[in-house]
Amino acid sequence: MVSTHEEIEVKYDLAPDADLPGLAALLADLPEAAARGYREGDLGEFDLEATYFDTPDLRLSAARATLRRRTGGTDAGWHLKTPGEDGARVEQRVPLGRAVKTVPAALRRLVEAHTDGQPLVPVARVNTRRHVRTVLDAAGTRLLELADDVVEARRLLPLEGSGQATGAVQTWREVELEVVEGDRDLFTAVDAGLRAAGLQVSASSSKLGRVLSGDTTPPGAPAARTPATDEPAGQGPAAGRPAARVLDHAAPRRKHLSARSRAGDVLVLHLAEQVQQILDQDPRVRADEPDSIHKMRVATRRLRSALRTFAPLLATPTKPLRDELRWLAAELGAARDAEVLRDRLVRSVASLDVAPEAQPADPAAAGAVPALVADQLGQAYRSAHDEVLAELDSERYQLLLDALQDLVERPQFTARGGRRAEEVLPRRVAKTFKTLSDLVESAHRVDAGAEHRAERDELLHEARKAAKQVRYAAEAVAVVFGKDATRFARAVTDAQEVLGEHQDSVVTRQQLRDLAAVARPEVAFAYGRLYAQEEAHAAASEADFEQTWASLQSKRLHRWLR
Repeated sequence: MVSTHEEIEVKYDLAPDADLPGLAALLADLPEAAARGYREGDLGEFDLEATYFDTPDLRLSAARATLRRRTGGTDAGWHLKTPGEDGARVEQRVPLGRAVKTVPAALRRLVEAHTDGQPLVPVARVNTRRHVRTVLDAAGTRLLELADDVVEARRLLPLEGSGQATGAVQTWREVELEVVEGDRDLFTAVDAGLRAAGLQVSASSSKLGRVLSGDTTPPGAPAARTPATDEPAGQGPAAGRPAARVLDHAAPRRKHLSARSRAGDVLVLHLAEQVQQILDQDPRVRADEPDSIHKMRVATRRLRSALRTFAPLLATPTKPLRDELRWLAAELGAARDAEVLRDRLVRSVASLDVAPEAQPADPAAAGAVPALVADQLGQAYRSAHDEVLAELDSERYQLLLDALQDLVERPQFTARGGRRAEEVLPRRVAKTFKTLSDLVESAHRVDAGAEHRAERDELLHEARKAAKQVRYAAEAVAVVFGKDATRFARAVTDAQEVLGEHQDSVVTRQQLRDLAAVARPEVAFAYGRLYAQEEAHAAASEADFEQTWASLQSKRLHRWLR
């Protein structure tokens, strides 16, 4: 069983003989320290032994993921860490079990998008003598942990071309501040206090990165930089080793782009960000983390939309790749739609005033109708999620990842792609908006009466999809067109979301009819009441859209689309 939690931490370098600042004085200076009863605790010392696993060419490390088996301490087990939101890390754990050199199947599946069939082998061994102090509140809750580590590490793979022998021992001292049950504000305040006391943030984000790079830089010295990425040596994908599922970070970077840059470079940056999002969400989808399917599906849609909108910039035909992205989005969409429908209807049914006599004859009758709805729709979601996992294990998916990686690492531009962004990109966005306007006008020409309802609903649905393409196009170029593109994208997003509410209501009513046909009587009755609510919701959404669409016509929003 894989368990998941978010990890928020920072590491500091510390000389072997340096004194670590005490927490008590630092905590006393924090806001609300007295009211919350902040105090220092001591968990004692632990001996930790960890073996890190990766492919022979270090594909996980290049993808900013670490996989280890650790014994000792309070969290012994197998740990997989991957990048999370806002600088956090997502840690997924599996109990130790009997295997020592074989990675558990549950974790192997989570990293398949990066390993591409390569074996996972031990690449480093790290022994740590750890002294742990804690930040507690008045109730004794552990809010933060401060770990003082003396580390002895050994690479189990040689550095390519370095001349260093496998097994050379490295030793250093580092300090790690981590959130346990506290919040980011407290974490930030204690971090600032430690820095003010003289601690310096480590040049390496992980013990493994330091071991694999052979970095013995003493605390306080500037970290070595790699010319291609301007990142500390041994971190990220520029460590000189191939990685099948890591993008070439020598591609254009945001800070280097402007309206005078090549249009193709702006496009490639956007494409690379979406491909990276797919790679980042892959293990989370496999672990069934909340919102992971949605994020992967959005990245897939953004890619497909960009390849359609900006196709004239690329010398290679984009339709074959768009077709494969449509396939992946459809597979993800089945699970996502089931998830959304489940959550929407469970909330709606729970808000209904269901009379006790309408509840099923069950010993735990209170709230039984929402529970039955959750069970019925939960089964549909689980089935759809299982199908997604099967596709993520397929050769077709792997070939799609190969094609996406090739596109962003070795793009070929047309003459238009080589021109300045300001000469090319706004016109492409304007063209998508023209398509949206035509669809909205077509919907307005259709009579709003019941006999034409299906036709009008379909046109509004097409308008929603067109609005999404306009939004994605504007957001893709906002890196060089700034506030003008951002304001425009935000206004289009408002229209898209109102149309999305309308379409959700249309789809929900269709689903309610189908679900009621096979549901228990008391549940079918609840579905009927929801159907009436959804009809009213659709009418309200159409009225909201008229106002939003009128606002979107402002000339101020369109002035950059020359």
